[in-house]
Amino acid sequence: MLKSLRDPLGGACLLKALAATLLLAITCQAEVLSLAGLDLTKIQQGWGTAQANKSVNGNKLTIGGQAFEEGLGTHADSVLLIDLALKAKRFTAMVGVDDEVKGNNGSVVFRVLGDGKDLYNSGLIRTDQPARKVEVALTGVKTLLLMVEGGEDGINYDHADWANARIEYEGTKPQAIDAPKEEAVILTPKPSPKPRINSAQVFGVRPGSPFLYTVAATGDRPMTFIATGLPAGLFIDSKTGMITGSLKEMGEHRVTLGAKNALGTAERKLKIVCGPQIGLTPAMGWNSWNCFAGAVTAEKVKAAADAMVKSGLINHGWTYINIDDYWEVKPGATDDPTLQGPQRDDKSRIVPNPRFPDMKGLADYVHGLGLKIGLYSGPGPLTCGGCVASYQHEQQDAQSYGEWGFDYLKYDWCSYGDIERGDTLAGYKKPYQVMRAALDKVPRDILYSLCQYGMGNVWEWGEQVGGNSWRTTGDITDTWSSMAGIGFAQAGHEKFAGPGHFNDPDMLVVGLVGWGPSLHPTHLTPNEQYTHISLWCLLCSPLLIGCDMTRLDDFALNLLTNDEVLEVSQDPLGHQAGRVAQDGLLEVWAKDMEDGSKAVGLFNRSELEATVKATWQALGLNGKQKVRDLWRQKDLGDLADQFEAKVPRHGVVLVRIAPAR
Repeated sequence: MLKSLRDPLGGACLLKALAATLLLAITCQAEVLSLAGLDLTKIQQGWGTAQANKSVNGNKLTIGGQAFEEGLGTHADSVLLIDLALKAKRFTAMVGVDDEVKGNNGSVVFRVLGDGKDLYNSGLIRTDQPARKVEVALTGVKTLLLMVEGGEDGINYDHADWANARIEYEGTKPQAIDAPKEEAVILTPKPSPKPRINSAQVFGVRPGSPFLYTVAATGDRPMTFIATGLPAGLFIDSKTGMITGSLKEMGEHRVTLGAKNALGTAERKLKIVCGPQIGLTPAMGWNSWNCFAGAVTAEKVKAAADAMVKSGLINHGWTYINIDDYWEVKPGATDDPTLQGPQRDDKSRIVPNPRFPDMKGLADYVHGLGLKIGLYSGPGPLTCGGCVASYQHEQQDAQSYGEWGFDYLKYDWCSYGDIERGDTLAGYKKPYQVMRAALDKVPRDILYSLCQYGMGNVWEWGEQVGGNSWRTTGDITDTWSSMAGIGFAQAGHEKFAGPGHFNDPDMLVVGLVGWGPSLHPTHLTPNEQYTHISLWCLLCSPLLIGCDMTRLDDFALNLLTNDEVLEVSQDPLGHQAGRVAQDGLLEVWAKDMEDGSKAVGLFNRSELEATVKATWQALGLNGKQKVRDLWRQKDLGDLADQFEAKVPRHGVVLVRIAPAR
């Protein structure tokens, strides 16, 4: 027992003890940090920029009619990592969809994870619902992860607020941190010096159109090419592997391609289909926008074509060199003489800007390399960049594209919205039908890419208006939130894709990108880049490289030259993968292949390594199956019932599964 206070010695000791306890209590009182006080540049999110004490659109934070003075406005999908240094006690917040999207279908899930373990899950929260309270103990937690996931309808209008969000801590102040760094491990084996033919096994052409098909083959040079069974009108150059000429009549032709060098020979079957449909496999090539944007020039386009050959990409089936916006004159661009000049000639034919003095010569140059070339326009008066577009000149422009020798047209909605609202199905279809009719009068095959960002569920009718592909989303950026939010939202679109008509979730963002003229290495981590390429191949999306090809590094080449991965994209069956299993952020996607096998992607969208399972039941398989790792080009054995693998954060394991012999 304590001594009485009347005891001089005991009383003094007690007073000292009480004073020390009071001082300790004052010293250890928890401090409070508002989430808005962290370094918000560390946040990754699918759209916009995170805002301190405001919504993502810069308005007062308001959820379900309730206003909040402080907090964080973000957008799904978003991720914020916080180092707590084991000093935090509690996290509290009010969460919900901001009222600035009232009347629209925003839906999100808020998650709080501590050292990888789920501490809070809000469940699905929709627009106009009241804020939900979050209260999580953090004792013993080193790393806090705050996530916002999009609902079942993608990430449109998913304006998510962490209102009154606070961390109580003692001593060391919490800090926002970057995701862990990853090593850029190259998985693709080097090609054999022996010949291997990699080009698409089916090719469509219209009667009378110029024919150009380059046999893509890896292996030491010199190499000799043959094509047995070529129909009348087609010829192969034995040195380059270029097949040219034209076919007069509709029909199918079975050809055997051959490639030979000093080390051996290779063969591959090719089915040539002469008929109304072209683009029977997704386009593979390059587009200028994600690297150069408004800084594109003819010289840069030529350099890209040269690089596609020099890097060896042409030997893996990469074909198109596409010029995006800014080859045209830009009205009012008085500060840049390279964008000035007459918009059209005396016959209303479009005139390129001074950066592109000879469009036919440029097309001829690209064709001479065994490649094809594309360009860009739109149905409105102006393109997205404010350059001259095709409104009321569709026939003249289509004729010019054909005379110049172009093989691909990206047709971008943009200013057409100022002409017609396009808020009916007929309104959405109209401008694309007009250009389709104009292209049909051109005696040349021009692949037709619709770009209108998924309005009116374009995947349901893009084929009806003659599109070979159609954008299903807004523009991609080189972030995990953007790429994953776009790619995984393609689930359900697979029933609208097939040979000659494919969904397009936008271009690739690997390598050096930047939307010109300054470039930077993609912000996607190495594992995220493997996910990007794997998912786009499974989706049968057009594969359009968006980086500066004159500066490809070994890791980027590894991503773009794995022939077993690219075969998933170019399979003649043309089936788009669908999601067959999901466990939270762990997903399995599968695609039927022409030979009866399945290409299967095991994806981990979470922030920690996880084991992902693909069961034969989910895949519709029975009995023992042979499993092959496509990135490593390595057999994993014959398995019964299921395949499972440890998949890194934001990573993938891509396999091909076929009945075991």
